[in-house]
Amino acid sequence: MPLTIESPAYLHVLQNVSLIIIAISFIPLNTAILITSLVLAFASSFFKNATSAGPKHQSPYPAPKRILVTGVGMCKGLFLTRSFHKAGHVVIGADFEPQYIPVCGRFSSSLKRFYRLPPATGKGTYAESVLQIVEREKIDIWISCSGVKSAVEDGEAAEAVEQHTKCRAIQFGASLTQLLHEKPSFIQNTDILGLNVPETLLITSVEEGMAALKSAKEKKYILKIVGVEDPVRGDLTLLPLPSESSTRRHLSKFQPSVLRPFILQQFIQGPEYCTHSVIIRGRVAAFTACKSAELLMHYEPLPQSDPVFEALLEYTMKYAERMKSNMTGHFSVDILVDDRDSAKSFEDRLFPVECNPRAHTAVVNFGNQTELMVKAYLDVLSPTPADIGAFIPSSTVKHYWVGHDFITRMLLPVLALLQGTKSLEEVMERWREFLQHVLLWKDPTYDIHDPWPAWWLYCVYWPGIFFWSIVHKDWWSRCNVSTGRIFRC
Repeated sequence: MPLTIESPAYLHVLQNVSLIIIAISFIPLNTAILITSLVLAFASSFFKNATSAGPKHQSPYPAPKRILVTGVGMCKGLFLTRSFHKAGHVVIGADFEPQYIPVCGRFSSSLKRFYRLPPATGKGTYAESVLQIVEREKIDIWISCSGVKSAVEDGEAAEAVEQHTKCRAIQFGASLTQLLHEKPSFIQNTDILGLNVPETLLITSVEEGMAALKSAKEKKYILKIVGVEDPVRGDLTLLPLPSESSTRRHLSKFQPSVLRPFILQQFIQGPEYCTHSVIIRGRVAAFTACKSAELLMHYEPLPQSDPVFEALLEYTMKYAERMKSNMTGHFSVDILVDDRDSAKSFEDRLFPVECNPRAHTAVVNFGNQTELMVKAYLDVLSPTPADIGAFIPSSTVKHYWVGHDFITRMLLPVLALLQGTKSLEEVMERWREFLQHVLLWKDPTYDIHDPWPAWWLYCVYWPGIFFWSIVHKDWWSRCNVSTGRIFRC
Protein backbone atom coordinates (compact mmCIF):
# COMPACT_ATOMS: atom_id res chain seq x y z
CA MET A 1 0.00 0.00 0.00
CA PRO A 2 1.56 3.35 -1.05
CA LEU A 3 2.22 5.86 1.70
CA THR A 4 0.01 8.96 1.98
CA ILE A 5 0.35 12.40 3.52
CA GLU A 6 -1.30 10.97 6.64
CA SER A 7 1.33 8.26 7.01
CA PRO A 8 3.78 8.79 9.91
CA ALA A 9 6.94 10.68 8.96
CA TYR A 10 9.13 7.81 10.16
CA LEU A 11 7.60 5.53 7.50
CA HIS A 12 8.47 8.03 4.78
CA VAL A 13 12.01 8.29 6.12
CA LEU A 14 12.28 4.49 6.34
CA GLN A 15 11.02 4.16 2.75
CA ASN A 16 13.65 6.58 1.44
CA VAL A 17 16.52 5.23 3.56
CA SER A 18 15.72 1.65 2.49
CA LEU A 19 15.84 2.58 -1.20
CA ILE A 20 19.10 4.49 -0.73
CA ILE A 21 20.67 1.43 0.94
CA ILE A 22 19.45 -0.83 -1.89
CA ALA A 23 20.89 1.55 -4.49
CA ILE A 24 24.25 1.72 -2.69
CA SER A 25 24.41 -2.05 -2.36
CA PHE A 26 24.09 -2.41 -6.14
CA ILE A 27 26.82 0.12 -6.99
CA PRO A 28 29.52 -2.60 -7.32
CA LEU A 29 27.38 -4.67 -9.72
CA ASN A 30 26.27 -1.61 -11.71
CA THR A 31 29.86 -0.38 -11.92
CA ALA A 32 31.04 -3.78 -13.15
CA ILE A 33 28.35 -3.68 -15.85
CA LEU A 34 29.43 -0.13 -16.74
CA ILE A 35 33.11 -1.03 -17.10
CA THR A 36 32.33 -4.21 -19.04
CA SER A 37 30.07 -2.26 -21.40
CA LEU A 38 32.70 0.42 -21.99
CA VAL A 39 35.36 -2.21 -22.74
CA LEU A 40 33.08 -4.20 -25.08
CA ALA A 41 31.90 -1.04 -26.86
CA PHE A 42 35.51 0.10 -27.37
CA ALA A 43 36.59 -3.34 -28.60
CA SER A 44 33.62 -3.54 -30.97
CA SER A 45 34.37 -0.10 -32.40
CA PHE A 46 38.09 -0.89 -32.72
CA PHE A 47 37.61 -4.18 -34.58
CA LYS A 48 34.88 -2.71 -36.75
CA ASN A 49 37.17 0.10 -37.87
CA ALA A 50 40.13 -2.26 -38.29
CA THR A 51 38.26 -4.75 -40.48
CA SER A 52 36.21 -2.24 -42.47
CA ALA A 53 37.42 -2.22 -46.08
CA GLY A 54 35.21 0.62 -47.28
CA PRO A 55 34.78 4.20 -46.10
CA LYS A 56 33.52 4.88 -42.61
CA HIS A 57 29.78 5.09 -42.03
CA GLN A 58 28.40 8.48 -42.85
CA SER A 59 25.03 10.05 -42.29
CA PRO A 60 22.59 9.13 -45.08
CA TYR A 61 21.61 12.81 -45.21
CA PRO A 62 23.54 15.34 -47.38
CA ALA A 63 24.12 17.57 -44.35
CA PRO A 64 23.61 16.21 -40.83
CA LYS A 65 21.04 18.29 -38.97
CA ARG A 66 21.41 19.94 -35.58
CA ILE A 67 18.72 18.59 -33.25
CA LEU A 68 17.65 19.94 -29.85
CA VAL A 69 15.95 17.40 -27.59
CA THR A 70 14.48 18.66 -24.34
CA GLY A 71 13.60 16.18 -21.63
CA VAL A 72 16.71 14.00 -22.04
CA GLY A 73 16.52 13.02 -18.36
CA MET A 74 13.45 10.96 -19.23
CA CYS A 75 13.71 7.75 -21.18
CA LYS A 76 11.68 9.10 -24.11
CA GLY A 77 14.12 12.00 -24.58
CA LEU A 78 17.13 9.74 -24.16
CA PHE A 79 15.74 7.29 -26.74
CA LEU A 80 15.29 10.03 -29.35
CA THR A 81 18.72 11.47 -28.55
CA ARG A 82 20.39 8.13 -29.24
CA SER A 83 18.30 7.55 -32.37
CA PHE A 84 19.23 10.85 -34.02
CA HIS A 85 22.88 10.41 -33.01
CA LYS A 86 22.99 6.93 -34.54
CA ALA A 87 21.51 8.38 -37.74
CA GLY A 88 24.46 10.77 -37.97
CA HIS A 89 22.97 14.00 -36.65
CA VAL A 90 24.33 16.42 -34.03
CA VAL A 91 22.19 16.34 -30.87
CA ILE A 92 22.03 19.00 -28.18
CA GLY A 93 20.23 18.08 -24.96
CA ALA A 94 18.40 20.09 -22.30
CA ASP A 95 16.24 19.39 -19.28
CA PHE A 96 15.02 20.67 -15.93
CA GLU A 97 17.04 19.76 -12.85
CA PRO A 98 14.82 21.27 -10.12
CA GLN A 99 16.66 19.59 -7.23
CA TYR A 100 20.02 20.40 -8.88
CA ILE A 101 20.64 16.67 -9.19
CA PRO A 102 22.03 16.04 -12.70
CA VAL A 103 19.66 13.95 -14.82
CA CYS A 104 20.96 10.76 -16.38
CA GLY A 105 20.56 11.91 -19.99
CA ARG A 106 23.16 14.66 -19.67
CA PHE A 107 25.85 11.93 -19.49
CA SER A 108 24.85 10.28 -22.76
CA SER A 109 27.66 9.98 -25.31
CA SER A 110 25.04 10.82 -27.95
CA LEU A 111 24.97 14.45 -26.80
CA LYS A 112 27.31 17.14 -28.06
CA ARG A 113 26.23 19.52 -25.26
CA PHE A 114 23.73 19.76 -22.42
CA TYR A 115 21.85 22.76 -21.01
CA ARG A 116 19.96 23.05 -17.72
CA LEU A 117 16.57 24.70 -18.27
CA PRO A 118 14.90 27.13 -15.85
CA PRO A 119 11.55 26.11 -14.29
CA ALA A 120 8.51 26.45 -16.57
CA THR A 121 6.71 28.95 -14.34
CA GLY A 122 4.65 30.68 -17.03
CA LYS A 123 6.69 33.91 -16.78
CA GLY A 124 8.36 33.54 -20.17
CA THR A 125 11.87 32.71 -18.95
CA TYR A 126 11.54 29.09 -20.07
CA ALA A 127 10.57 30.03 -23.64
CA GLU A 128 13.39 32.60 -23.74
CA SER A 129 15.88 29.97 -22.59
CA VAL A 130 14.81 27.48 -25.28
CA LEU A 131 14.99 30.24 -27.91
CA GLN A 132 18.50 31.20 -26.78
CA ILE A 133 19.69 27.59 -27.07
CA VAL A 134 18.16 27.29 -30.55
CA GLU A 135 19.89 30.48 -31.70
CA ARG A 136 23.25 29.71 -30.05
CA GLU A 137 23.43 26.14 -31.38
CA LYS A 138 21.89 26.93 -34.79
CA ILE A 139 19.27 24.22 -34.26
CA ASP A 140 17.33 22.85 -37.26
CA ILE A 141 14.69 20.86 -35.33
CA TRP A 142 13.56 21.12 -31.72
CA ILE A 143 11.96 17.92 -30.40
CA SER A 144 10.09 18.63 -27.19
CA CYS A 145 9.99 15.71 -24.75
CA SER A 146 9.23 17.66 -21.61
CA GLY A 147 6.76 16.58 -18.93
CA VAL A 148 3.12 17.19 -18.14
CA LYS A 149 3.72 20.28 -15.99
CA SER A 150 5.39 22.26 -18.79
CA ALA A 151 2.97 21.32 -21.59
CA VAL A 152 1.55 24.79 -22.33
CA GLU A 153 4.93 26.49 -21.79
CA ASP A 154 6.38 24.15 -24.42
CA GLY A 155 3.69 25.36 -26.80
CA GLU A 156 4.60 28.99 -26.08
CA ALA A 157 8.28 28.19 -26.62
CA ALA A 158 7.49 26.47 -29.95
CA GLU A 159 5.68 29.58 -31.18
CA ALA A 160 8.60 31.82 -30.16
CA VAL A 161 11.17 29.52 -31.78
CA GLU A 162 9.35 29.30 -35.12
CA GLN A 163 8.60 33.02 -35.12
CA HIS A 164 12.18 34.17 -34.55
CA THR A 165 14.27 31.41 -36.18
CA LYS A 166 14.25 28.97 -39.08
CA CYS A 167 14.10 26.06 -36.63
CA ARG A 168 11.07 23.76 -36.86
CA ALA A 169 9.49 22.51 -33.63
CA ILE A 170 7.94 19.09 -33.09
CA GLN A 171 5.50 20.66 -30.66
CA PHE A 172 1.97 22.02 -30.96
CA GLY A 173 1.41 25.72 -30.33
CA ALA A 174 0.16 26.98 -26.97
CA SER A 175 -3.57 27.16 -27.79
CA LEU A 176 -3.71 23.72 -29.42
CA THR A 177 -1.62 22.21 -26.61
CA GLN A 178 -3.98 23.63 -24.00
CA LEU A 179 -7.03 22.45 -25.94
CA LEU A 180 -5.73 18.86 -26.03
CA HIS A 181 -4.07 18.92 -22.60
CA GLU A 182 -7.15 19.92 -20.57
CA LYS A 183 -9.49 16.94 -20.15
CA PRO A 184 -12.82 18.80 -20.59
CA SER A 185 -11.73 20.71 -23.71
CA PHE A 186 -10.15 17.59 -25.25
CA ILE A 187 -13.37 15.58 -24.80
CA GLN A 188 -15.47 18.48 -26.13
CA ASN A 189 -13.20 18.87 -29.16
CA THR A 190 -13.27 15.12 -29.85
CA ASP A 191 -17.08 15.19 -29.72
CA ILE A 192 -17.14 18.11 -32.18
CA LEU A 193 -14.97 16.08 -34.55
CA GLY A 194 -17.66 13.39 -34.58
CA LEU A 195 -15.70 10.76 -32.66
CA ASN A 196 -16.87 8.71 -29.69
CA VAL A 197 -16.44 10.18 -26.20
CA PRO A 198 -17.37 8.94 -22.73
CA GLU A 199 -19.90 11.11 -20.91
CA THR A 200 -17.81 13.76 -19.15
CA LEU A 201 -19.27 16.23 -16.65
CA LEU A 202 -17.40 19.27 -15.30
CA ILE A 203 -18.04 19.87 -11.59
CA THR A 204 -16.96 22.80 -9.43
CA SER A 205 -18.64 21.85 -6.15
CA VAL A 206 -19.72 18.84 -4.13
CA GLU A 207 -23.38 19.68 -4.79
CA GLU A 208 -22.82 19.70 -8.57
CA GLY A 209 -21.20 16.30 -8.27
CA MET A 210 -24.02 14.89 -6.16
CA ALA A 211 -26.64 16.22 -8.60
CA ALA A 212 -24.83 14.68 -11.57
CA LEU A 213 -24.46 11.31 -9.87
CA LYS A 214 -28.11 11.18 -8.77
CA SER A 215 -29.14 11.13 -12.43
CA ALA A 216 -26.49 8.55 -13.34
CA LYS A 217 -28.95 5.62 -13.41
CA GLU A 218 -26.88 2.49 -14.13
CA LYS A 219 -23.72 4.31 -15.17
CA LYS A 220 -20.56 4.54 -13.11
CA TYR A 221 -18.10 7.45 -13.12
CA ILE A 222 -14.51 8.20 -12.11
CA LEU A 223 -13.61 11.52 -10.50
CA LYS A 224 -10.57 13.18 -12.14
CA ILE A 225 -8.97 16.54 -11.47
CA VAL A 226 -8.72 18.89 -14.46
CA GLY A 227 -5.26 20.12 -13.46
CA VAL A 228 -2.19 18.18 -12.32
CA GLU A 229 -2.08 17.03 -8.69
CA ASP A 230 -0.15 13.89 -7.79
CA PRO A 231 -2.14 12.87 -4.67
CA VAL A 232 -5.42 12.84 -6.62
CA ARG A 233 -4.20 11.09 -9.74
CA GLY A 234 -4.23 7.51 -8.49
CA ASP A 235 -7.80 7.45 -7.13
CA LEU A 236 -9.99 5.42 -9.51
CA THR A 237 -13.00 4.92 -7.20
CA LEU A 238 -16.19 4.13 -9.10
CA LEU A 239 -19.02 6.53 -8.28
CA PRO A 240 -21.67 6.68 -7.03
CA LEU A 241 -20.85 4.60 -3.96
CA PRO A 242 -23.51 2.35 -2.38
CA SER A 243 -24.85 5.11 -0.12
CA GLU A 244 -25.43 8.82 -0.70
CA SER A 245 -23.51 9.73 2.46
CA SER A 246 -20.40 7.78 1.40
CA THR A 247 -20.55 9.37 -2.06
CA ARG A 248 -20.78 12.84 -0.54
CA ARG A 249 -17.91 12.02 1.80
CA HIS A 250 -15.76 10.93 -1.14
CA LEU A 251 -16.49 14.09 -3.13
CA SER A 252 -15.91 16.30 -0.09
CA LYS A 253 -12.49 14.75 0.41
CA PHE A 254 -11.35 16.27 -2.90
CA GLN A 255 -13.09 19.65 -2.46
CA PRO A 256 -13.90 20.57 -6.08
CA SER A 257 -14.24 24.31 -6.69
CA VAL A 258 -14.27 26.89 -9.49
CA LEU A 259 -10.51 27.35 -9.07
CA ARG A 260 -9.91 23.61 -8.73
CA PRO A 261 -12.43 21.89 -11.03
CA PHE A 262 -12.89 18.17 -11.50
CA ILE A 263 -14.65 16.03 -14.07
CA LEU A 264 -16.87 13.01 -13.59
CA GLN A 265 -16.00 10.73 -16.50
CA GLN A 266 -18.11 7.74 -17.47
CA PHE A 267 -16.45 4.43 -16.65
CA ILE A 268 -15.99 2.27 -19.74
CA GLN A 269 -15.49 -1.40 -19.04
CA GLY A 270 -12.68 -2.81 -21.14
CA PRO A 271 -8.92 -2.77 -21.76
CA GLU A 272 -7.06 0.54 -22.00
CA TYR A 273 -4.50 1.34 -24.69
CA CYS A 274 -2.14 4.23 -25.26
CA THR A 275 -1.14 5.54 -28.66
CA HIS A 276 1.91 7.58 -29.59
CA SER A 277 2.17 9.35 -32.89
CA VAL A 278 4.24 11.99 -34.63
CA ILE A 279 2.04 14.44 -36.53
CA ILE A 280 3.67 16.51 -39.27
CA ARG A 281 1.45 19.22 -40.81
CA GLY A 282 -1.71 17.28 -40.04
CA ARG A 283 -0.34 13.93 -41.31
CA VAL A 284 0.46 10.93 -39.13
CA ALA A 285 4.17 10.42 -39.84
CA ALA A 286 4.86 7.70 -37.25
CA PHE A 287 2.62 5.62 -35.01
CA THR A 288 2.76 2.96 -32.30
CA ALA A 289 0.38 1.63 -29.66
CA CYS A 290 0.44 -0.62 -26.62
CA LYS A 291 -1.66 -1.65 -23.66
CA SER A 292 -1.86 0.99 -20.98
CA ALA A 293 -2.12 1.20 -17.19
CA GLU A 294 -2.60 3.89 -14.54
CA LEU A 295 1.18 3.82 -13.96
CA LEU A 296 2.60 2.29 -17.12
CA MET A 297 6.00 0.65 -16.52
CA HIS A 298 5.87 -2.24 -19.02
CA TYR A 299 5.64 -1.54 -22.75
CA GLU A 300 4.58 -4.33 -25.11
CA PRO A 301 3.99 -3.05 -28.66
CA LEU A 302 0.78 -4.18 -30.31
CA PRO A 303 1.39 -6.15 -33.53
CA GLN A 304 0.45 -4.33 -36.73
CA SER A 305 -1.90 -7.18 -37.60
CA ASP A 306 -3.91 -6.79 -34.39
CA PRO A 307 -7.40 -5.41 -35.19
CA VAL A 308 -7.12 -3.10 -32.18
CA PHE A 309 -3.88 -1.64 -33.57
CA GLU A 310 -5.51 -1.03 -36.93
CA ALA A 311 -8.50 0.66 -35.26
CA LEU A 312 -6.27 2.88 -33.11
CA LEU A 313 -4.20 3.93 -36.13
CA GLU A 314 -7.33 4.73 -38.14
CA TYR A 315 -8.72 6.68 -35.18
CA THR A 316 -5.52 8.77 -34.92
CA MET A 317 -5.49 9.49 -38.65
CA LYS A 318 -9.12 10.60 -38.54
CA TYR A 319 -8.44 12.86 -35.58
CA ALA A 320 -5.51 14.57 -37.30
CA GLU A 321 -7.41 14.89 -40.58
CA ARG A 322 -10.58 16.30 -39.00
CA MET A 323 -8.65 18.90 -37.03
CA LYS A 324 -8.10 20.64 -40.40
CA SER A 325 -5.04 22.40 -39.04
CA ASN A 326 -1.35 22.47 -39.79
CA MET A 327 -0.69 20.69 -36.50
CA THR A 328 2.84 19.43 -35.92
CA GLY A 329 3.86 17.67 -32.73
CA HIS A 330 3.51 14.52 -30.63
CA PHE A 331 -0.02 13.24 -30.15
CA SER A 332 -0.68 10.51 -27.57
CA VAL A 333 -4.14 9.38 -26.48
CA ASP A 334 -5.32 6.98 -23.78
CA ILE A 335 -8.23 5.01 -25.24
CA LEU A 336 -10.59 2.47 -23.68
CA VAL A 337 -12.12 -0.30 -25.79
CA ASP A 338 -15.65 -1.10 -24.63
CA ASP A 339 -15.85 -4.90 -24.30
CA ARG A 340 -19.57 -5.07 -23.45
CA ASP A 341 -20.80 -5.25 -27.05
CA SER A 342 -18.33 -7.03 -29.30
CA ALA A 343 -20.86 -6.97 -32.16
CA LYS A 344 -20.16 -3.27 -32.67
CA SER A 345 -17.33 -2.11 -34.91
CA PHE A 346 -14.07 -1.13 -33.22
CA GLU A 347 -14.66 2.50 -34.17
CA ASP A 348 -17.90 2.53 -32.16
CA ARG A 349 -16.18 0.89 -29.18
CA LEU A 350 -13.22 3.29 -28.86
CA PHE A 351 -13.55 5.88 -26.09
CA PRO A 352 -10.69 8.35 -25.52
CA VAL A 353 -10.27 9.38 -21.89
CA GLU A 354 -7.40 11.86 -22.10
CA CYS A 355 -4.75 13.23 -24.43
CA ASN A 356 -1.04 13.83 -23.91
CA PRO A 357 -0.02 16.46 -26.50
CA ARG A 358 3.64 15.65 -25.98
CA ALA A 359 6.08 12.78 -26.41
CA HIS A 360 5.11 9.58 -24.61
CA THR A 361 7.47 6.95 -23.21
CA ALA A 362 5.80 4.58 -25.70
CA VAL A 363 8.22 6.09 -28.24
CA VAL A 364 10.62 3.31 -27.16
CA ASN A 365 8.34 0.93 -29.08
CA PHE A 366 9.78 2.39 -32.30
CA GLY A 367 12.67 0.03 -31.53
CA ASN A 368 15.95 0.04 -33.42
CA GLN A 369 14.53 1.11 -36.80
CA THR A 370 16.42 4.34 -36.32
CA GLU A 371 16.70 5.67 -39.85
CA LEU A 372 13.01 5.14 -40.68
CA MET A 373 11.88 6.84 -37.48
CA VAL A 374 14.31 9.74 -37.92
CA LYS A 375 13.17 10.16 -41.54
CA ALA A 376 9.61 10.58 -40.30
CA TYR A 377 10.69 13.42 -38.00
CA LEU A 378 12.84 15.08 -40.69
CA ASP A 379 9.80 15.46 -42.93
CA VAL A 380 9.09 18.62 -40.91
CA LEU A 381 11.94 20.29 -42.84
CA SER A 382 10.48 19.50 -46.27
CA PRO A 383 8.66 22.39 -47.96
CA THR A 384 5.77 20.07 -48.83
CA PRO A 385 4.46 17.02 -46.91
CA ALA A 386 5.89 13.69 -48.03
CA ASP A 387 3.38 11.56 -49.91
CA ILE A 388 4.17 8.41 -47.94
CA GLY A 389 2.40 6.37 -45.33
CA ALA A 390 3.09 6.53 -41.62
CA PHE A 391 6.16 4.79 -40.24
CA ILE A 392 4.83 1.74 -38.39
CA PRO A 393 7.58 -0.08 -36.44
CA SER A 394 7.80 -3.84 -36.76
CA SER A 395 9.73 -4.21 -33.48
CA THR A 396 8.37 -6.77 -31.01
CA VAL A 397 10.86 -5.93 -28.23
CA LYS A 398 9.20 -5.50 -24.83
CA HIS A 399 10.49 -2.88 -22.40
CA TYR A 400 10.75 -2.67 -18.62
CA TRP A 401 12.92 -0.84 -16.06
CA VAL A 402 15.06 -3.15 -13.96
CA GLY A 403 15.06 -0.81 -10.92
CA HIS A 404 11.26 -0.71 -10.85
CA ASP A 405 10.87 -4.44 -11.40
CA PHE A 406 13.46 -5.37 -8.77
CA ILE A 407 11.42 -3.56 -6.14
CA THR A 408 7.94 -4.55 -7.34
CA ARG A 409 8.68 -8.10 -8.53
CA MET A 410 11.40 -9.20 -6.09
CA LEU A 411 11.30 -7.27 -2.80
CA LEU A 412 7.68 -6.19 -2.27
CA PRO A 413 6.30 -9.72 -2.82
CA VAL A 414 8.63 -10.97 -0.04
CA LEU A 415 7.32 -8.28 2.32
CA ALA A 416 3.78 -9.28 1.38
CA LEU A 417 4.63 -12.93 2.11
CA LEU A 418 5.95 -11.98 5.57
CA GLN A 419 2.76 -9.99 6.21
CA GLY A 420 0.63 -12.95 5.15
CA THR A 421 -1.00 -11.19 2.18
CA LYS A 422 0.70 -13.28 -0.52
CA SER A 423 1.38 -16.98 -0.84
CA LEU A 424 4.78 -18.50 -1.60
CA GLU A 425 3.43 -19.57 -4.99
CA GLU A 426 2.50 -15.96 -5.82
CA VAL A 427 5.94 -14.75 -4.76
CA MET A 428 7.65 -17.33 -6.98
CA GLU A 429 5.47 -16.26 -9.91
CA ARG A 430 6.58 -12.65 -9.41
CA TRP A 431 10.21 -13.78 -9.31
CA ARG A 432 9.71 -15.73 -12.54
CA GLU A 433 8.31 -12.57 -14.14
CA PHE A 434 11.37 -10.60 -13.06
CA LEU A 435 13.77 -13.22 -14.45
CA GLN A 436 11.82 -13.32 -17.72
CA HIS A 437 12.03 -9.53 -18.03
CA VAL A 438 15.78 -9.48 -17.32
CA LEU A 439 16.49 -12.22 -19.88
CA LEU A 440 14.01 -11.44 -22.65
CA TRP A 441 12.95 -7.80 -22.29
CA LYS A 442 14.99 -4.59 -22.58
CA ASP A 443 15.61 -1.74 -20.15
CA PRO A 444 15.67 1.20 -22.60
CA THR A 445 17.80 3.35 -20.28
CA TYR A 446 20.70 0.92 -20.75
CA ASP A 447 22.65 0.74 -24.00
CA ILE A 448 25.95 -1.15 -24.25
CA HIS A 449 27.33 1.65 -26.44
CA ASP A 450 26.07 4.36 -24.06
CA PRO A 451 26.07 2.86 -20.53
CA TRP A 452 26.63 5.98 -18.42
CA PRO A 453 22.97 7.14 -18.24
CA ALA A 454 21.78 3.84 -16.73
CA TRP A 455 24.65 3.79 -14.21
CA TRP A 456 23.94 7.40 -13.18
CA LEU A 457 20.18 6.83 -12.94
CA TYR A 458 20.44 3.98 -10.47
CA CYS A 459 23.64 4.87 -8.60
CA VAL A 460 23.37 8.65 -8.26
CA TYR A 461 20.11 10.19 -9.47
CA TRP A 462 17.57 8.13 -7.54
CA PRO A 463 19.61 8.00 -4.30
CA GLY A 464 19.92 11.78 -4.62
CA ILE A 465 16.16 12.19 -5.06
CA PHE A 466 15.47 10.00 -2.02
CA PHE A 467 17.99 11.95 0.08
CA TRP A 468 16.39 15.22 -1.04
CA SER A 469 13.03 13.83 0.03
CA ILE A 470 14.32 13.14 3.56
CA VAL A 471 16.05 16.51 3.98
CA HIS A 472 13.13 18.57 2.65
CA LYS A 473 10.33 16.29 3.94
CA ASP A 474 9.16 16.06 0.33
CA TRP A 475 7.08 12.93 0.82
CA TRP A 476 6.01 10.80 -2.13
CA SER A 477 3.80 7.77 -2.74
CA ARG A 478 5.09 6.34 -6.03
CA CYS A 479 8.00 6.68 -8.47
CA ASN A 480 8.16 6.51 -12.23
CA VAL A 481 11.65 5.26 -13.06
CA SER A 482 11.24 5.94 -16.78
CA THR A 483 10.61 9.67 -16.28
CA GLY A 484 12.67 10.19 -13.11
CA ARG A 485 9.56 11.57 -11.44
CA ILE A 486 8.13 11.08 -7.94
CA PHE A 487 4.41 11.41 -7.24
CA ARG A 488 4.10 13.57 -4.16
CA CYS A 489 1.63 12.85 -1.39
